[in-house]
Amino acid sequence: MEPSTSSYKIILGSSSVARRKILSEMGYQFTLMTADIDEKSIRKESPEELVMALAEAKANAIISKLQTTSNQEGVDEPTILIAADTVVVYEGVIREKPAGKEEARQFLKDYSGGRAATVSSVLVTNLKTGLRKGESDRVEINFNEIPEEIIEKLVDEGVTLNVAGGLLIEHPLILPFVKEVVGTTDSVMGLPKSLTEKLLKEAL
Repeated sequence: MEPSTSSYKIILGSSSVARRKILSEMGYQFTLMTADIDEKSIRKESPEELVMALAEAKANAIISKLQTTSNQEGVDEPTILIAADTVVVYEGVIREKPAGKEEARQFLKDYSGGRAATVSSVLVTNLKTGLRKGESDRVEINFNEIPEEIIEKLVDEGVTLNVAGGLLIEHPLILPFVKEVVGTTDSVMGLPKSLTEKLLKEAL
């Protein structure tokens, strides 16, 4: 689908810098809105269910925010809302953002010479028709041994605190130690491009 900016508007419901970057790379113009939800209050058994539930909660929070700020009953022009969420799965345990530097350090030590997976959801809502399409995408990542000093540098930088599982495979410090990625890097970063395109088409 040709990225079209004239026929509909896009709202990206995310504060993630990576998602913003990916959607821009895809050629779309969009506005940003963030959802104020208590992510910890939403729990599900499987990572796929959790990321979908979180994306839905974000979308619903943004929709109600839009309804309170606009006086109109509905949306005049077609507007698409994209919400997303990502978690890391390590040895069957779901990991969200590290609680602090100690946890971030432990997460990275676990990945060293091991494997992890990311599960990302994309939820696209057509605000004019109410049609909603969502799916999740899973990526497996295998790591070589990550030296202690690299782990310390990453933890000191603080970037790992803002991402699910403290995992940033695109970071120049960690990239050399990524052995294999079964899936796409954009999915690990939080917005799988091909899935987003597919859902945008379906929602329109």
